[in-house]
Amino acid sequence: MSVFSHPEFDNHEQLAFFCDEETGLKAIIAVHNTNLGPALGGCRMWEYASDEEALCDVLRLSKGMTYKSALANLKLGGGKSVIIGDPRKHKTEELLAAMGRFLERTGGQYIAAEDSGTSVPDLQVMNRFTENVAGVTERTGIDGLPCNGDPSPATAYGTFIGLKTAVKHKLGRDDLNGLKVAIQGVGNVGYRLAKHLKYAGAELFVTDIHEESVQLAVTELGATAVPQSEILSLDVDVLAPCALGAVLNDVSIPRIKAKVVAGASNNQLAHPRHDQLLMDHGILYAPDYVVNAGGIIDVYYERVGHEHEKVRAHIETIADTLEEIFKRSDASGRPTGQIADELAEERFMK
Repeated sequence: MSVFSHPEFDNHEQLAFFCDEETGLKAIIAVHNTNLGPALGGCRMWEYASDEEALCDVLRLSKGMTYKSALANLKLGGGKSVIIGDPRKHKTEELLAAMGRFLERTGGQYIAAEDSGTSVPDLQVMNRFTENVAGVTERTGIDGLPCNGDPSPATAYGTFIGLKTAVKHKLGRDDLNGLKVAIQGVGNVGYRLAKHLKYAGAELFVTDIHEESVQLAVTELGATAVPQSEILSLDVDVLAPCALGAVLNDVSIPRIKAKVVAGASNNQLAHPRHDQLLMDHGILYAPDYVVNAGGIIDVYYERVGHEHEKVRAHIETIADTLEEIFKRSDASGRPTGQIADELAEERFMK
């Protein structure tokens, strides 16, 4: 398995592989950059098709966290970890404990948080063996209600703010009443985003790999269920990818009818050049790592002192960052993802 010549390797500071035969744990930690502070990023558990796929994911995601924290004006670097395995079949308390011991060996360079396939209770198990976890304490959430550490509400709120900002810029609309939004993935974040949109008057179209999640959105929010194969090409105003990444590619982009893409999933572009392809098709792309920064903002404040009003206000600055990106893009004629990368690099490469 090549590392230094890997196409996703970007001068990562650290890459660690861990295998625990007794529990079956196979995991990778990637630390991309710590210029602004310790690397913080989610711990993902997924049944990867190969070790190579897992390596590609952790390299891409860790780099994305560096850029995300920089654009969110946080004193954090970027890192990520992946556990190879089906979270619904292979996750055990013993495996999570082994992951906690693995995290302890990083010496505080990397701090893990919740991600796809892991939960706050999972991180709490790891927390018994290391302090290098975040998002696990009882606190007041951004809505003023008790929160058990789950960053999903903050991520969804930030995505909602970003989506509104993109809609205003591209469609000239200050309100979302009657806006048609296709949401790909209605899990923890996607469902909460759907609730924000429903309360704002939007019309929802949803899909998910788990049928029970779709039915919940249909029953509770009046959403329309759509087959997975059709969600990207629906005749809607906004496409909100909220599942896994790489959904914006050579095949999907020409089929997209939405004029705005703004969603919570990471690494939505299959390749950086797809940023330009979206622009060529007249689609405004709200860079995913700008839009979905609410969760990392929430977790950051948990570590430095959590005041939910301050967290909410910080999350709302996502709108300011996006507006700067859109203005630079309009002025230069270059795609928004490229502009976002440059703006982030201005901050973390100082």
